[in-house]
Amino acid sequence: MPSSVNRAGLAAQAQNQEVDSDMNPNINLNINSRPDAETTVVAALYKFVDFPDFKAFKSPLYTFCVDQGIKGTLLLAAEGINGTVAGSRAAIDALLNYLRKTPALEGRFCDIEHKESFASTNPFYRTKIKLKKEIVTLGVPEASPAFCVGTYVDPCDWNQVIEDPDVIVIDTRNDYEYAIGSFKGAINPDTRSFRQFPAFVEKACDPSKHKKVAMFCTGGIRCEKASSLMLQQGFETVYHLKGGILKYLEEVPEEQSLWQGECFVFDNRVAVTHGLKEGRYDLCHGCRHPIDADDKQSPHYQEGVCCPHCHDTLTDEQRARFTERQKQIELAKRRNEVPHLGYNPRQVKRGEQQG
Repeated sequence: MPSSVNRAGLAAQAQNQEVDSDMNPNINLNINSRPDAETTVVAALYKFVDFPDFKAFKSPLYTFCVDQGIKGTLLLAAEGINGTVAGSRAAIDALLNYLRKTPALEGRFCDIEHKESFASTNPFYRTKIKLKKEIVTLGVPEASPAFCVGTYVDPCDWNQVIEDPDVIVIDTRNDYEYAIGSFKGAINPDTRSFRQFPAFVEKACDPSKHKKVAMFCTGGIRCEKASSLMLQQGFETVYHLKGGILKYLEEVPEEQSLWQGECFVFDNRVAVTHGLKEGRYDLCHGCRHPIDADDKQSPHYQEGVCCPHCHDTLTDEQRARFTERQKQIELAKRRNEVPHLGYNPRQVKRGEQQG
């Protein structure tokens, strides 16, 4: 695994996290605990489906979410829906029921799946429904899993697939994600954003040589989209990990796992390990690069401002702005106030939900 990555990958991450850009980073997400009646439910969901009239649902979906007290972001596009939202148990159940059973949606989302985590209070500040060209930005709208998709592989069967010597294994995530963990033997496309993945395929992959391809990503959405691209470009057999790395780490026992390192996630946990336990990484709020205890011991680390990966790349204006932001954060903490809005490890231009 490479020891350093291009920090621009984090600033350019316009593919998977716009839904999180409004999240309060001080809220603790708990994946495994049993929620009580007062717990906020955080639901991540997506589905690729033919959705030509998606624009017509922006207003009614927004009204429904506001009426239910649901906050977060949902992205709508001709290829489906994607987003992360939070609200009460009853509100999230109502939203899922709305998507699955509203007659006007014609059953498009009747089988939509979602993942839940829990928080003591709502981690989002507002409600957003956005119209997009793609629900995960590959830059190739015609590559849609709604019409053409690879073979889904359950976590329990994944090891057998990637241990096949005839299969090439590709990590569809970005360089800074790959840097802290990946599957044994996986190829790093060395991308800074998902938009660069088609260029990697064109340059490094050959359907006449690579007959079997297996791909994975954080939650399943990017590799699902990538499978459509590769099938359209003539690759014969394309597998992708159902539910992504997170589902694998949740279900596959550590002693049987082929995962090495930690999995970068786009919330305040930063990274997780087997069993979805919180990892050892934090986040540099200057460049959004994952950092560990050794990085924090570096003379180039300044909390909230810079780290060894970006200390020599910040402009004077950026350094001054980040320093002032950190002062405001510390003042807010001392006063027990709502965190300064400038403090957000995901507050860069984002594209869609992690995956």
